[in-house]
Amino acid sequence: MKLIIGNKNYSSWSLRGWLACKQSGLHFEEITVPLYGDEWDVQRTSDDLAPSQGKVPILWDGDAVVWDSMAIVEYLADKVGRDRFWPKADDARAMARSMVAEMHSSYFALRRACPMNIRMRVEGATLGDDVRADIVRILTLWAEARARFGRGGPFLFGTFSAADVFYAPVVSRFLTYGIGVPGFAQAYMEAVWEHEWMQQWINAAQTEQWVIEQYETPIK
Repeated sequence: MKLIIGNKNYSSWSLRGWLACKQSGLHFEEITVPLYGDEWDVQRTSDDLAPSQGKVPILWDGDAVVWDSMAIVEYLADKVGRDRFWPKADDARAMARSMVAEMHSSYFALRRACPMNIRMRVEGATLGDDVRADIVRILTLWAEARARFGRGGPFLFGTFSAADVFYAPVVSRFLTYGIGVPGFAQAYMEAVWEHEWMQQWINAAQTEQWVIEQYETPIK
């Protein structure tokens, strides 16, 4: 398998696809395409990226091609078994799938105002009401998942799962923009941030030479 991703410092969807591949336990080759660089227009029209119309992440497994991070999770779950990605109990799995789907389709205010930038730290960010509403909704879901299903470990459903894969970039955003969270959420964020795979991604992001200027101007 080969996974094509964007810059690790900025590409939240690439992080999800990459964590999904790590969670699968399968070997994969990692190929980085620097977003919006001098060669971006050429690279995004290459045969490797054509099926996704230039979007990352995109996973190739022989002749099978999967784009979109949610589709990548489900494809890999089909290969290695859904229990590696989803809780076993029906009620927990139902909530985990719903949380992932909501993350996939929602929180546009948070995404626009607080783009992922692992290397940056912002002090005194002023957030609009729509961004705060997204944050409250996310924290509410985290609290319910932890209270109902988190007894088996420090992650949303106890052990690391697809839900943590999808909310990992949110953890990064909360840290970058200094968003205050209650104690339970702080403990969860620390567990995600300190996870071995996240540390690998973070270390690689910090050593990247690419800079995307439009994501380097912090919100005021």
